Amino acid sequence: MVYKAAAEHLTPVTLELGGKSPAFVTEKADLNIAARRIVWGKFINAGQTCVAPDYLYVAENIKAKFLKVLIEEIKKRNYTDNVDHYCKIINERNFDRLEKMIDREKVVFGGETNREKRYISPTVLDNVTWDDAVMQEEIFGPILPILTYKNLETAIQTVVEGEKPLSAYLFSNDAKEQELFTEKLSFGGGCINDTLMHLSNDRLPFGGVGNSGIGHYHGKFGFIAFSHQKAILKKSNYLEPELKYPPYSDAKLNILKKLL
Repeated sequence: MVYKAAAEHLTPVTLELGGKSPAFVTEKADLNIAARRIVWGKFINAGQTCVAPDYLYVAENIKAKFLKVLIEEIKKRNYTDNVDHYCKIINERNFDRLEKMIDREKVVFGGETNREKRYISPTVLDNVTWDDAVMQEEIFGPILPILTYKNLETAIQTVVEGEKPLSAYLFSNDAKEQELFTEKLSFGGGCINDTLMHLSNDRLPFGGVGNSGIGHYHGKFGFIAFSHQKAILKKSNYLEPELKYPPYSDAKLNILKKLL
């Protein structure tokens, strides 16, 4: 709607939209740091941020260990319904939407809800597949599905085959895994070994790609996005070669090729 309205006046537009932003946790990750930063990034504002980790893709051989660390981290942060650092779901419509995503048979932590208070506790779902309701749209709430993988490249390829996410995150200290993540996966922006913090650096452009947005802004990039960079070439009157003027010939073309 914004793009359509702007098009009528030929107004420049940058759209930061959203999508299902993945976070990969590999066996080369520091699991304690990964859990702490994922929990913070996922449950700040009760998950109602466009760049929150939407779901986790965890290496199969570390999932049990990581899940234990993750749950302990959530408990440590005390996201109960009466604390100042954890908020309500914005309205009843979104509360109802989120509650329908919670498959009670797959809840391994959380799952408490209170419609009157619009409270949904941090909820972790395990053994999730791409066919589950929680994987059909952006969550935008405090529900964290966990998928597992055996091969990181295959997992990344699965994400590649879907819509391009606004953000993506990788937790790994392995240079080859980091390169695979940055080279193979197209996304708006993200972090290696952190979540959300790329937004805090005004030297980094922020925006989506494909269905997750168009254009980018923040810092100088925002200034450039909404400014017209007027291009002007100022040329001296000294020398005026005949090469660019007709009649043209193969000899002139060959000279230009050598010069350019």
